[in-house]
Parts: sequence; C-alpha cells; structure tokens
Amino acid sequence: MHKPLIEILQSEAIALLKELIATPSFSKEENDTADLLCTFFARHEIPFSRVGNNIYARNKNYHSSRKSILLNSHHDTVRPNKQYSMDPFTPVLKDGKLYGLGSNDAGGCLVSLAAVFLYYYNQEDPKHNIVFAASAEEEISGVNGIELVLPYLGQIDFGIVGEPTQLEMAVAERGLMVIDCVAAGRPGHAARNEGENALYKAIDDINWIRNFRFVKKSDLLGETRLSVTVIDTENKQHNVVPAQCRFVIDVRVNELYSFDEILEALKENLKSSFKPRTTRMKSTSIPLDHPLVKSGIRLGKGYYGSPTTSDKALMPFPALKMGPGDSARSHTADEYIYIDEIKEGIETYIKLLDEFI
Repeated sequence: MHKPLIEILQSEAIALLKELIATPSFSKEENDTADLLCTFFARHEIPFSRVGNNIYARNKNYHSSRKSILLNSHHDTVRPNKQYSMDPFTPVLKDGKLYGLGSNDAGGCLVSLAAVFLYYYNQEDPKHNIVFAASAEEEISGVNGIELVLPYLGQIDFGIVGEPTQLEMAVAERGLMVIDCVAAGRPGHAARNEGENALYKAIDDINWIRNFRFVKKSDLLGETRLSVTVIDTENKQHNVVPAQCRFVIDVRVNELYSFDEILEALKENLKSSFKPRTTRMKSTSIPLDHPLVKSGIRLGKGYYGSPTTSDKALMPFPALKMGPGDSARSHTADEYIYIDEIKEGIETYIKLLDEFI
C-alpha cells in the first residue's frame, strides 16, 4: 500500500465527512449533500454524473471489456433523535470521536469508499473497473435512490455496500416487507352491545401472528419473523364499536422464504384483508466462496447475517455489506464514529480489493 497517499486520503475523508454532517440530508432532501459530493469530485478533476441526488463516477481507465466492482454507500440520513444533547448538524471532534447526524450511518462508510475510489482512480491497467456511487433515499428504501442510478452504471459484476458493520462481513441480510392490514366490522353502540367489533377481529389475527412460527431456520439469519408494530382505529369515542381496525405487520425474511410464501401463509390464516407496501426488499446473500468474501477471510474478517436491510437488497449482483462504524450507534442520539475507524476502514477496503485491481 502507498502509505503517504493513504494518509492524505484519510485526512480528506474526515474533512468531507465534517462537511456532510454540517449539511442536512434527510431522505428525499439530499440535494445539498449531492452538491457537496459533486464539488468533491470536481476538486479532484474527476468526471462524475448525477441522476437525481445520486452521484456516480468511474475510474480513469474504465473499459467496458473489463468486469466492474461497485463501491456504494448512501448520503441520506434519518431525522435526528429527539434526545440529542448537541446540535446534530455541528461536527464535533472529541476524544477521538466525530459526533454528528449521519457520522456513523453511513457517512464514515461513504467517505472511506470515496477515498478508496480516489486511491485506485489513476491505476494504469486495472484488472477490474471501479465504479463509485453515492446513493439517496436509502433510509426509506425509496425508488429514487440506488434503483434509479443502477441502469446508468454499466454492467456491475459484484460490489461493496458501505454500512457500519465494525468491518466484519455481512454476507447475508434479511429481507423486509411491510404489510398494511384492515379488520372489518360493523359500527354500533357499546351500551347496547350492537355492531361487530373490528378491534376484536384484529386482535384474533394479531394473536395468530404472535404465535405463528415459520419452520425453516437459516444458519446465517435465523428465523423469519412477523411483528405487529402499529394498531389504530378511526373511532375515538368510548361508546362506539369500531367498524374498522388497521394494523401493520413488519416482516423480516430469511433467504429460505420468498415473499409469496409469506403472503400465502397470511392468506390462509388471517381474516383481515392485507396488502404489502412493496416486495422489493428481498433477502440477499453472497456465497462464502465468492472471491471477495475469501479475500476478507484471508484478512481475518468474520462473517455473519445482518438483521437490517440496506440497498444491497436492490442489487441484482453479489454484494458484500461491510464498513467502519457500529450498527448499534445508527439512529441514536449523539451519533458518532471514531476517527480511527475511518482510517482503518480505508486501509481494510484497500487490502480487501488489492488483488482485484
């Protein structure tokens, strides 16, 4: 590795992350951080393209005859937790930690991968192309994020998705399906025991959901799980029997079940009507014998199945989720990432990729 260059890139990555923290970039509102990333590439005289709020660039000696590796992370954030004790948009460096909204999820990963892209950008005759993409709307699984930009990137053979994994390899991740359910009843006066209580019907279905277990258990991802997370009726009067009760099921799917199988089980057992919001966020995995995973194993990295969903779910090619930071800090008050995690992240990504470039 070229140590002096890496040290320069580490400093630039940290400076870029501070700028990103200081610039609000809620999902669907990433225009200003997209502008920052454009300025970053322009400053390095690297041609880039913008699709919506997604920014992408290719290595200098890109050639369509070569296989391509995607380096991807997102620059949108959730809204700040109400328990923040400091300004979420003021980057604060204290005790080796850089505080600020999006520092850990996934700003540290994003700037580390941007530094790695710069490291390989001028490579004379690379074995693989390197494509960098900073995507929008990841936090809401929006349609104007990675899905929008993928068709512009050319053929991608495999990729790295930057998310905080403590630099361990998330080789699989759960799929996510959110289902809106409606239990129908008939209104009436509670005092006269009239009507048909939709709330009780919903409770019967919720009890079935609570107790049902899918049989097939994944070695990496464990069980497929159903959780009811929201329940509501339009009725707010104490003496009216509700005619309708809505509830929401959060479904976390392992790689052994399809969404169609989940929906069929619900169809056979629920009395409520239901409709999935989307079936796009499928469970994904990269084979343990994939060269990228084997490279990580040689570096002493462990692998696991991730319970959270990322843009990896929307990629039609093998992708490894891996990055500096800790998922446990994501979306928490006073979010932070260690400066040393970013430095280690850049070096680890380079070691992981060196044999491919």
